[in-house]
Amino acid sequence: MKKKKKLLSKKIDAFNMQELLVVLVIIGILILIALPNLMPIVSKAKALEAQTNLSTIYSFEKNYFFMHSKYTNNFNDIDYLPNKTVKEGGTANYEYEIIEATNNSFKAKAIAVTDFDGDGILNVWEIDENKNLKEVIKD
Repeated sequence: MKKKKKLLSKKIDAFNMQELLVVLVIIGILILIALPNLMPIVSKAKALEAQTNLSTIYSFEKNYFFMHSKYTNNFNDIDYLPNKTVKEGGTANYEYEIIEATNNSFKAKAIAVTDFDGDGILNVWEIDENKNLKEVIKD
């Protein structure tokens, strides 16, 4: 019986609810301070998706051109299947389209589906048959 009382009377060091709430409030304030500084980095990271996928579309278009001596404006012809966007329940932040395709040239575009920094401007990238990748509208 004495052993049981000793175990029950042993004090366990722990944080109380007030201390935990103070720590969470401090973390929240630090996040609010750091968030505006991190938004350009987040936008650049998401723009890498557009650059990578447009480069892939360029490669597929070049392969199609070498086989058919013309470019196409149909993703099915080049066997490119864009990922579902975040609005459709997927992971892609951009929608892709081939806006121009002739015998000698093509132009593909990536349009952001969400506004990354909340300023109302959607990011747009383009690539052409010479692999000129450029940001048309900066977010």
